[in-house]
Amino acid sequence: MAGSVEKKLTDLGIVLPTPASPIANYVGFVRTGSLLVVSGQLCLDAEGKLVAKGKLGAEVSVEDGQKAARMCAINVLAQVKAALGDLDKVVRVVRLGGFISSVPSFLDGPKVMNGASDFMVTAFAEKGRHARTTIGVSVLPLDAAVEVEGMFEVS
Repeated sequence: MAGSVEKKLTDLGIVLPTPASPIANYVGFVRTGSLLVVSGQLCLDAEGKLVAKGKLGAEVSVEDGQKAARMCAINVLAQVKAALGDLDKVVRVVRLGGFISSVPSFLDGPKVMNGASDFMVTAFAEKGRHARTTIGVSVLPLDAAVEVEGMFEVS
């Protein structure tokens, strides 16, 4: 039976996809004590297609970057669901880290990352407010525009 967070997502029309398998020598998540760390998730849709490909400040707009960051956050939650079985076991979203593939002059990485941050607050309300880092990078796997990682306090 789905908990209150999953019900909220369902009411918003959001279905968590099957978590993507790691593409190298790492795991999708690690739990140690009450911390759950989720590896970086790309902006892949349910069919495994990138929501945004390329660089911010070139072929990808801020708005499309925000949609990509939101999709990354959905994929982060898919990993959390796989780890815990129930999103209601999230006590707090502790931190998100965002990697924005961008041209050197692009300065709106934090605006792009709001797509992921806003989604976490929508899903978890006050428990979704978190610390955050946003880093511009020259390239991401598969030429993805955005990648997001997360850390959660869990019960």
